[in-house]
Amino acid sequence: MKIAVVGVTGMVGQVMLRILEERNLNVTSLIPVASEKSVGTEVTFKGKQYKVVSIKQAIEMKPDIALFSAGGSVSLEFAPQFAAVGTTVIDNSSAFRMDADKKLIVPEINASSLTKEDKIIANPNCSTIQMVATLAPLHKKYGVKRVVISTYQSITGTGVKAVEQLENEYAGKKGPMAYPYQIHKNAIPHCDVFEENGYTKEEMKLIKETQKILEDNTIAVTATAVRIPVVGGHSESVNVEFRKEFTESDVRRLLSETPGVTVQDNVDVNVYPMPLMAHGKDDVFVGRIRRDHSQENTINMWIVSDNLRKGAATNAVQIAEYLIKSNLV
Repeated sequence: MKIAVVGVTGMVGQVMLRILEERNLNVTSLIPVASEKSVGTEVTFKGKQYKVVSIKQAIEMKPDIALFSAGGSVSLEFAPQFAAVGTTVIDNSSAFRMDADKKLIVPEINASSLTKEDKIIANPNCSTIQMVATLAPLHKKYGVKRVVISTYQSITGTGVKAVEQLENEYAGKKGPMAYPYQIHKNAIPHCDVFEENGYTKEEMKLIKETQKILEDNTIAVTATAVRIPVVGGHSESVNVEFRKEFTESDVRRLLSETPGVTVQDNVDVNVYPMPLMAHGKDDVFVGRIRRDHSQENTINMWIVSDNLRKGAATNAVQIAEYLIKSNLV
């Protein structure tokens, strides 16, 4: 199995390498790919050194699977070129997520819809993945009517520059700014760019991607996305209105039986999900499950996940695993 990692020197690309190694995917040939300035440098995988190649060289090598995490413009230009030589692309950018001809996949929810003809597969947004992981089983049983989300997102979702900004501010040093304001000791209600409707792109991703993954455009979704000075993962306060009545115990049971979801919900002993505890793990953690007494058939949940792992790299690798296991590549 010949696998390319495009954007291998970035934060997500590095985690992709780590997860390919951890999950012991049968990689017979690794093709690390990055921008021209990184070509010729080396990355380590399973104790061996591999030279970084250019994206055009990688296309000529015709990998079976290409894991992309190099930004939307790179994906739009080069993913179709990989697909044209028979490679199946799993793309972590937003380039193809809302393309009607491309599937948006969270393996535990909808991997079974994939076929050999799907040569470009979209990986959802990190905040969307962790939320729909919990919503999908509940939607099947109770029917999700409306979702109100407030996110508390890790700076790692922005990238290396944001991590450097926080570290510099923490140390009292001046340096390049990833954000328009100080992030240390601050919360910035501004993830991605603002659109004409007053929402940010991140907020609109949560709205549109949720409807697409759950295959229900009647679900009403509204979101506020906030960046906070945390490294370990994204947190979300999620208020869900169902079409049918539920019990909190049934919700906890359903979620505890859902692959990839861990319920941490015992306030008597202060057990609830936190990014510090989710860091480096692949599950989605959910807690603070409680009825919203202000509205019928409505529940509150607190959802946390490592945004670089399940929110990006792990989800992409799990898609690759499914393709291999199902003989789709």
